Amino acid sequence: MRLGLDLKGGVHLVLRVQTDDALRLETELSMERLRQAASDEDIDFELATQVNTSEFKIDGVSQSKDNEFRQLSDDQVGLLFDRESGVGGSYTFTLKPNIKLTLREESVAQAIQTIERRVNELGVTEPIVAQHGSEGNQILVQLPGVEDVARAKEIIRSTAMLELKLVEKGPAPSREALLQGLAGQVPPNMEIATGVNEFASAGGGQPETTFYLVRKVTVVNGRDLRTARSTLDESNQPAVSFSLNQDGARQFGRATAENVGRQLAIILDGRVQSAPRIESRITGEGRITGSFTQEEALDLALMLRSGALPASLTYLEERTVGPTLGADSVRAGVTASLGGLAVVAVFMLFYYRLAGINAIVSVLMNLVVLLAFMSYVDATMTLPGIAGFILTIGMGIDSNVLIFERIKEELQTTRSVRAAIAKSFDRVFLTILDTHISSLIAAGFLFQFGTGPIRGFATTLFFGLLSNVFTSVFVSRTLFELVLGRRQAERVSI
Repeated sequence: MRLGLDLKGGVHLVLRVQTDDALRLETELSMERLRQAASDEDIDFELATQVNTSEFKIDGVSQSKDNEFRQLSDDQVGLLFDRESGVGGSYTFTLKPNIKLTLREESVAQAIQTIERRVNELGVTEPIVAQHGSEGNQILVQLPGVEDVARAKEIIRSTAMLELKLVEKGPAPSREALLQGLAGQVPPNMEIATGVNEFASAGGGQPETTFYLVRKVTVVNGRDLRTARSTLDESNQPAVSFSLNQDGARQFGRATAENVGRQLAIILDGRVQSAPRIESRITGEGRITGSFTQEEALDLALMLRSGALPASLTYLEERTVGPTLGADSVRAGVTASLGGLAVVAVFMLFYYRLAGINAIVSVLMNLVVLLAFMSYVDATMTLPGIAGFILTIGMGIDSNVLIFERIKEELQTTRSVRAAIAKSFDRVFLTILDTHISSLIAAGFLFQFGTGPIRGFATTLFFGLLSNVFTSVFVSRTLFELVLGRRQAERVSI
């Protein structure tokens, strides 16, 4: 049977998705898309500025091109943004409220899917990745059996956003050197990206930071990836090779054919990993080189394959459960189950005499059927699940007590023992069915709205209720009939 986090050991994490990042990225991409489209249509304006996470502003649209700009903005960003006119040819674009809500919800859903893919590739057995809390932007991650917690956290949290951008200038040792000849200002359609010059420092010192001036608009990004894998470069050093999907390959091929001889920056999470020169047209494949260890290359390939996170994550809670603590919990749970069963067995034998044996066999069969159910559906046993296991013992005994007390009452009014037993089971069956259906509904709600260990309790309770209806009625009645059929008894020890 599969064991949950609290029994096997592992790590329990609660993360918050910074959904504002998704809004900021959509606003930035829309602004750049509108800027590029205006440039292609020869529509001039003075400045494009991102005001906040969900708003950007265009200033200085020429009066002669005003109508054309309005039409262009409707085509490019009209579905996502509300437009408000200002003075002097200025326009403010604000994300629509329903789009903001959708982007926030989609960023959380996409983050859950991405984390699931990453932890599945880590080889974790029965991980739990689910939305958590009432705010709608938290994610619960439980990884049973994970020992290298730091590596798991880094893989889960890393954004892994890959961007390939054309280099306009660089590398340079400082921002000032990079912006020489540009009046110290970064052009509107460009940005500065930092990287590492591994060969700049001699004698084993720390690599120096270098600066690149790159275009804001990406040639291709991580969404265009088809797959990624760890490999070796020409120097036999770890690297990551990647291949692009059909659209990405077509776009990459066109961009590299038009820019032969220029540098192309390979940027991962905002940092330049390498900036090779384009020697010829490249279509479907590329390679990321850098100062990777073999494990870092494997992890990077894993993260690229699983896709980039739509927003950054912050850790709100972390709990680590050691395997020793898990083993102690299993031992304590088994001891409690056996102890409870022993005490119940003694009571039933003392109070109901030989009929108590019937109840004990019925409960044991109940537990066997419960374990068989859980093993068949690959359910995970948790510490609250063991509590549900012990509760099943109590429910089994409770059903038998109902039956035995009814038999006692029937024996006082019915002369035949067999008739009294048959009538008791027939009348008690509906009562048992009623109580178990009510409990099944409660277990269903626990499973639907609970998370993690609570679901483990609900699962055990659900299967325990189903098996108890069978064993307390069918098994218990069959045992009575077998004993009475052998010796045609006129009395029963109860």
